[in-house]
Amino acid sequence: MTLEIVSHSNANNKPFILIADDDVTMSLILSKFWQKEGCRSISVHDGKDVLEACEKELPDIILMDAIMPEMDGFSCCEMLQEKYTIHCPPILITTGLNDSESVDHAFEVGATDYVTKPFHWAVLRQRVLRMFQAHQDHRQLQQALAKERTLYQELKLANKELERLATFDGLTDLANRRIFDERLETEWKRLRREQAKLSLVLVDIDYFKVYNDTYGHLAGDQCLYEVAQIIRNLIRRPADLAARYGGEEFALILPNTHEIGAIFLAERLRQILQEKALVHIASTVKPWVTVSVGVSTMIPTHEPPSTIIHRADSALYLAKAQGRDCVVADNQQHSLVSSH
Repeated sequence: MTLEIVSHSNANNKPFILIADDDVTMSLILSKFWQKEGCRSISVHDGKDVLEACEKELPDIILMDAIMPEMDGFSCCEMLQEKYTIHCPPILITTGLNDSESVDHAFEVGATDYVTKPFHWAVLRQRVLRMFQAHQDHRQLQQALAKERTLYQELKLANKELERLATFDGLTDLANRRIFDERLETEWKRLRREQAKLSLVLVDIDYFKVYNDTYGHLAGDQCLYEVAQIIRNLIRRPADLAARYGGEEFALILPNTHEIGAIFLAERLRQILQEKALVHIASTVKPWVTVSVGVSTMIPTHEPPSTIIHRADSALYLAKAQGRDCVVADNQQHSLVSSH
């Protein structure tokens, strides 16, 4: 009865055995024996030849004599284990030596089993059969683990994408309103403990409804995206946050930022928009897309974070009332109104 083993490393699903023995007669006998068992085999006569043969094709199992010229089976076994680690084929050391020291040494260098000569052929066959089966089980486990790792990586990527979708606005790729609210509350509490300043900037695109009516909603979406990218590129610090606050409104949370710094950033936004000159012929302010900006800076108190939102919103309302395309700070004695 032939070995009913499904090999994954060679053609025709025949188990591939590499025989290493400097005794030519023994090599021939072993080769004939395994061929009758339905296996494919090749014979080499030295440990170095084993290493070269494995470079070309890894066998399913290696039958290797312990004592060979040039490189013995023990040294070769150790080198194979170092090179192929978990992918190393099972190695059966064959030898005329039967002392406990040789047996111990064989297992120390990574041999799977040890058989002494002269062979009891039924025993050898069963040893090899069990090694084949164990090797196949090991392969299947490796494949299952590899598949599991792949699935795990795919799951991580999917979770990362879900997290991104849950935290970012799909149109502008800025943080969404939920993240804005969470971050504002976190920074409010932190800066209240530190008694440090927090600035909030609210940005509204002037006459955006008219822009949509004139150019269509697809163009309106593109306009929102382009303004959002300008805003995102303005912030440099990891603690700063740019978010889509509403339909055509954006918000910037700027921890540890004085009013003059927040105003400077807002003015820079206006300047970049003027340079880009995104056409808006229906605007009564300028023939390009402009923004009105409200700025509020304060040291957080025990009042809710909505306090700074109300103050920035009031400044934004004043910016619109003063003709739009300007920046207004809620602290009137330090307010700055840009010229039209």
